Amino acid sequence: MHEPTSAPPRRPWLACTTLAFAALVFCTTASLAVAQQSPAAAASAPPRAAADEVALQQGFARWVTGFRASARAAGITAATLRAAFDAVQYLPRVIELDRAQPEFERTVWDYLDSAVSPQRVARGQEKLLQVRDAAEAAAERYGVAPGIMVAIWGIESRYGDIVGSTPTIDALATLGFEGRRRDWARGELLATLKIVQSGDIARAQMIGSWAGAMGQTQFLPSSFLAYAVDADGDGRRDIWGSVADVLASTANYLARAGWRAGEPWGAEVQLPPGFDVSRAAVSVRKPTAQWVAEGVRSIDDAALPKYADGAILLPAGARGPAFLVGPNFRAILRYNNSTSYALAVGLLAQRIGNGPGVQAPWPRDLAALTRSQVQALQAALNQRGFGGPRPDGRFGPATREALRRYQRSVGLPADGYPSVELLLRLQQQ
Repeated sequence: MHEPTSAPPRRPWLACTTLAFAALVFCTTASLAVAQQSPAAAASAPPRAAADEVALQQGFARWVTGFRASARAAGITAATLRAAFDAVQYLPRVIELDRAQPEFERTVWDYLDSAVSPQRVARGQEKLLQVRDAAEAAAERYGVAPGIMVAIWGIESRYGDIVGSTPTIDALATLGFEGRRRDWARGELLATLKIVQSGDIARAQMIGSWAGAMGQTQFLPSSFLAYAVDADGDGRRDIWGSVADVLASTANYLARAGWRAGEPWGAEVQLPPGFDVSRAAVSVRKPTAQWVAEGVRSIDDAALPKYADGAILLPAGARGPAFLVGPNFRAILRYNNSTSYALAVGLLAQRIGNGPGVQAPWPRDLAALTRSQVQALQAALNQRGFGGPRPDGRFGPATREALRRYQRSVGLPADGYPSVELLLRLQQQ
């Protein structure tokens, strides 16, 4: 779970189905040998492609054999290993998705239009009524507001409707064998074996996204081991089928991430004229009283949350809405390290509770930069001496700071927000 992006969703919902190889069947029991192709298939398949396919399957089988040995040394029983790997399959679609680099990004307002849509708000209100007892029990135990739990549930799986269909063990074995994060995948795969061995879920029911996130609030296996809770008392931590376990596990995660009971996640604010927008960052924290002394006001003149360490956010740059956020916003970021995601959770919870949405207008005339354009922006910043990372097309903190340095140098508000206009200006200069 929780792979950050600049404008997500957090998290791919493309569920892969197991792809059967038309001419090959392999087995990973004792010998993990690759079966022979049928004569008809062998005759029709290109010789080189068929040979490559056989080599890949044999390599995967050897990798599984090696992993079984290391898992056994880590305390996984023979019975669990048989259940996990006797029918394990390599999933080419998982590698395709892992290697895919989407060219087009989403703006924060485009993401929020979907994540906090009127339909999702209305459904969340209905669901909160349906699960009120379980949500209140989790809130009493962990101090997390019911609306926040339901909002995460709604964003992660549309309130349990979409949990993914990819076998988690197959996905992680595939990523461990050939993915770009092999060590990470091996660790998560070992965690899945511990979950199966504990009896929380059978191998066949352990399904999720292609990237290994599982259940109705998309826990990675390591997060499951650390935070999943048996709230309904049936002896299993079931984030696939038990709403009580889903909500309590989510609340436990946030509580362990630093959630403070009774504090709002944040509030929309208006900034005074001349406010230094370069200070709008989660890392720049001050007491609410100090922000107020500088002229920061709530958007509707209501009292602001009394934070000891609040931060100002401008998720769409100086032209967009502003927010004062506190520790609970940062706890949501621990769940998924994306400002757009955390903002969506807070706003969806707020709307489910009949609170307001975003009141200031978004700069909808601005287009999101494509990955190629971000790479060109990074290259231009580097060429002009403003620093930043190697051009990779990913807009992260280092690129944002380099862009702020450039904006200051030409007398622009240093909000660090990328735009086509800034890219063209840099390239022309």
